[in-house]
Amino acid sequence: MALNPVPGSPQELAAFTELQKRLPNLFHRVTQDPRTPHTVLVVPSLSVDQEELAKLSGSYHYEERLLYMLMLLRKPRTRMVFCTSQPIDPVVTDYYLHLLSGIPHSHARERLVLLHTNDSSEVPLSQKILERPRLLRRIRQAVGNPDHAHMACFISSPLERTLAVQIGLPLYANDPALSHLGTKSGCREIFRRTGVLLPDGFENLREPREIAEALAELKCRNPALKKAVVKLNDGFSGEGNAIFDYESTPETTSSAIAANLHRLRFEADGLTWEEYSQKYREMGGVVEAWIAGQDKHSPSAQCRVNAIRRAQVISTHDQVLGGPGGQVFVGCSFPAEPSYRHEIQEAGLSVARELARQGVIGRFSVDFVSIRHEDGWKHFAIEVNLRKGGTTHPFLTLKFLTDGSYDTETGLFYSQTGTPKYYYASDNLKSPRYRGLLPEDLIDISVFHGLHFDSTTERGVVFHLIGALSQYGKLGVVCIGDNPRQASFLYRKTTKVLEQEISLDD
Repeated sequence: MALNPVPGSPQELAAFTELQKRLPNLFHRVTQDPRTPHTVLVVPSLSVDQEELAKLSGSYHYEERLLYMLMLLRKPRTRMVFCTSQPIDPVVTDYYLHLLSGIPHSHARERLVLLHTNDSSEVPLSQKILERPRLLRRIRQAVGNPDHAHMACFISSPLERTLAVQIGLPLYANDPALSHLGTKSGCREIFRRTGVLLPDGFENLREPREIAEALAELKCRNPALKKAVVKLNDGFSGEGNAIFDYESTPETTSSAIAANLHRLRFEADGLTWEEYSQKYREMGGVVEAWIAGQDKHSPSAQCRVNAIRRAQVISTHDQVLGGPGGQVFVGCSFPAEPSYRHEIQEAGLSVARELARQGVIGRFSVDFVSIRHEDGWKHFAIEVNLRKGGTTHPFLTLKFLTDGSYDTETGLFYSQTGTPKYYYASDNLKSPRYRGLLPEDLIDISVFHGLHFDSTTERGVVFHLIGALSQYGKLGVVCIGDNPRQASFLYRKTTKVLEQEISLDD
């Protein structure tokens, strides 16, 4: 048996490049005929900085967010191999399979292979798989013909590249060699190339001295500036951000600011300046002016560069942000505000086209901060997430459930019946009181109270992160309705019902 190339070696990079050449032909075959035999290997590895990931409660359960991909089993000749760190509760698997319409549950289940590492340690799933040669062999056997298969992942890092090469499948995701384009520093450079508006700031910083100098220069350029944001290059869900308040520093020279950096207000709970500065030295980051305004929104354009290098905007959202400084992703509503959704769509498309020119493929999002002025909205691009994110799974859940499509002319999503669909989604429906609820409890509550998604009306609630409920009291929801008010009502009803049910157990 031939030895696998050394990770990161020229041999591995060459092998990866050859594998990626299969994608366009596979893409054509599958899109032209949905009955084409096809296998999808799903590896939802959270291959990000593990210290940053640890700030997210129940983080390894976020592997379950990609369970929406089970809905691809609606295609009668599609097979799926889904890998996780720990076994998925069969109740959760059945929940997703029962959402499939037009396909018998048993038919879909026969085409699904579930594999796991039986390892809940704080190590990325892809690394766990690579450390288990026998599991690798089982994955290859389950995949079958590699010419009719590809690998999908949450984020593409060198670990996913190595895994793709060792299994022998193309990776439908960004080449890890281009991952710098999705850092806070890299995306600022992309924004400048495309001409989209971005906050005043500095990138490619690493030392506390550079942070202080950047903060001082921003204040010099704009004496009225009251706050600035310090961001880690690879911070996750806003947890790597911190706020600097100029009003807490009488002098705004770089030396005076340097002496006050310990006063940064961190979005992550319990973080200290010593910990943050060490991570900043390792990871690098940016400093940006705080965008202030009385009417301030946080829209996002979800984009895709497909396997034949075509850039597309596939949805717009308004993000719901929380945390001490309002920078942590909590949820989103679809679509974005009517008064600016086309502007966000156009700006996102400009960025997507530039990323396509750089060689990027796969799904990603472009986030903005938008301020209303007398003559309209002003949109500041602040981030590119080169991965599947918090707006990916709710949109694809809607798409797979309804077989509908996004209309770029209206910025709306229409089901096959021609009905526009809306949703409110969150990864952070949580309460300590939810702890102890099992998956079967949740499903029973959902069905009893009429929350469960109904394929006939195409309305209702779809749950995710179900595995995190019992231990962490945390849950995700996608609330789908025929108008924004209906979607928001379903979210409020869900929270009310859960509180009522928990009260019965007190």
